[in-house]
Amino acid sequence: MKTSKIILTGIAALMLAACGTQKAAVTPKPAAGTDKAAGTTATDNTQRQKLGFVQRVSDQALYQRNLVSNLTFTLSDGHKDITVPGILHMRKDEVIRLQLLIPIIRSEVGRIEFAKDYVLFIDRIHKQYVKASYNDVAFLRDNGINFYSLQALFWNQLFIPGQQRVSESSLSKFDVDLARLANTANATTAVTLKDGKMTYRWMAQTLSGLISEARAQYVSPNHGTSTLTWKYSGFMNFGSKKFPTHHELTIETEATKQKKTLKANFELDGFSDSADWDTMTTPSDKYKQVSVEEILGKLMNF
Repeated sequence: MKTSKIILTGIAALMLAACGTQKAAVTPKPAAGTDKAAGTTATDNTQRQKLGFVQRVSDQALYQRNLVSNLTFTLSDGHKDITVPGILHMRKDEVIRLQLLIPIIRSEVGRIEFAKDYVLFIDRIHKQYVKASYNDVAFLRDNGINFYSLQALFWNQLFIPGQQRVSESSLSKFDVDLARLANTANATTAVTLKDGKMTYRWMAQTLSGLISEARAQYVSPNHGTSTLTWKYSGFMNFGSKKFPTHHELTIETEATKQKKTLKANFELDGFSDSADWDTMTTPSDKYKQVSVEEILGKLMNF
């Protein structure tokens, strides 16, 4: 039941990456490495190649606005595994909802909801909940976490921290490891984005452009290094694109008293683009609002 804590505490500060540009000086004679006929430099060709690959990766994003799926959720802290069934509801730019259920009878025991303006945790067993803005939750506010970054990770897409979506004009902010741009069946290519203490890296299949891994690493002088690795596999057709059925999250953090590693797996079963569901959850009047720390502690002990 640590799903919310794993996802939220594992993603470090998300800030807008700065992108500098530099114009080459114009001279009467072509510089070394210049194609005289085309008037382009080797640097120009490299940049076009990088931009073309990032565009290919970006183009793999689903067209669907809604995604609904049954799921099997497994959490491992290195000592024990907890597996429960659940349901995933996602609506682009509105909500990501994880419902965790009791096996067999499938009654809901917990709900984690990420909306644009708030996060919601509901503990059905103890009839308690937390609803707060991202700024009101300390570990979200301090790490600069927002809805759109989480959305991109769940939807298997590139993202630029602080921005709602990656536009064509912002694709040049990403770098590509051209040394690995080999067109072989199992090859992957690294796409990176850096900003201060943050480093973001996506490993994309070279031929298809599908993202097989996303990694965010934050280095803090006060809290050490935290790394989130989100792996994707088992891609299945969903409309005209493909979406992963297996999501594997690994959190490694030194922010706690002892270095800790947590792992979570989502196994999705049966995609749907159904829109027949409400995006907003309103806790019952019978439920008590409590602190984040209190509800997470009880959910973890379930």
